[in-house]
Amino acid sequence: MHHGQHSSMWVPTQPPTWGRMFLVHLDSWSILAVLSVVALLVYVVAVLRLTGSGVRWPWWRTLSWIAGTASLFAVTGTWLNGYSMALFSVHMTQHMVLSLITPLLLLIGAPITLALRTLPRGHGSAGAPRALLLEALHSRFARAVSHPLFTIPLFIASLYGVYFTPLFDALMGSPGGHQLMLAHFVVTGLLFFGPIVGQDPWPRTTGYPGRMLELFLPVPFHAFFGVAIMMADALVVRTFADPPASWGIDTLRDQGEAGGIVWAFGELPTVLVLAVVFFSWASSEERRGRALDRAADRTDDAELVAYNARLRAMAVRDGE
Repeated sequence: MHHGQHSSMWVPTQPPTWGRMFLVHLDSWSILAVLSVVALLVYVVAVLRLTGSGVRWPWWRTLSWIAGTASLFAVTGTWLNGYSMALFSVHMTQHMVLSLITPLLLLIGAPITLALRTLPRGHGSAGAPRALLLEALHSRFARAVSHPLFTIPLFIASLYGVYFTPLFDALMGSPGGHQLMLAHFVVTGLLFFGPIVGQDPWPRTTGYPGRMLELFLPVPFHAFFGVAIMMADALVVRTFADPPASWGIDTLRDQGEAGGIVWAFGELPTVLVLAVVFFSWASSEERRGRALDRAADRTDDAELVAYNARLRAMAVRDGE
């Protein structure tokens, strides 16, 4: 009987209400919630060090990172996470936030740029973390997993491959599997949106028209998936087949709501990303002029400019 899964993972006994949804609840499996707090602290310390050394860091990046880590905590360190074990609609909200909202907000925070600016440079053990980061960005592995032929199918498979196969029930059955799935949603979102948001040095750079294309390719798949779940007249996954009886949940109706949530969420990030890409595009022309003046007197930017130029040369060579 699949109901045994709830014994290992915490589910609130009281029925869900808006008031209870975001009450904090941490247990030994709240790994992502703990990581969100660590990520927030590390980022803030880095920004303070940077501004302390006289370098300005845009306030909106910090704000975006705070919002991103908060969104991660809100769906993994609260009662919402408990309810997501019993109700499809709550789980789907959690999935959408983790794969669409959290990654976008974190990427706008430009963490790689921040790391490259604050990590000590130079040879030897002190400069090792920074050297490793640059090496990782240049690696063949990084270029492979950031390629649209990998990121877009992965993004689509995270919907169809997870829910329309026995995989979902298997992962939901163990605390480790559940954490792995939640982490997978975040990583998939980061890999997909990374080159599109384009705020950081990334293993692959894409021109603005290419970013628009990459952004819109999964949209019909995403919408169709939402509609397919809304229209299903039987339960798609068994995990949510029997929520606590006292809650009075109609499981098919709840599943319909889950599909509606997927459908609605598809539009939201698209609009946000379009705005980001459009403004980057508009300012990149004037920024290019400014960057050239500045690159001469700051090696920091010269390094990034050279790195991006090298990537562009590679892209041309690869015939992309």
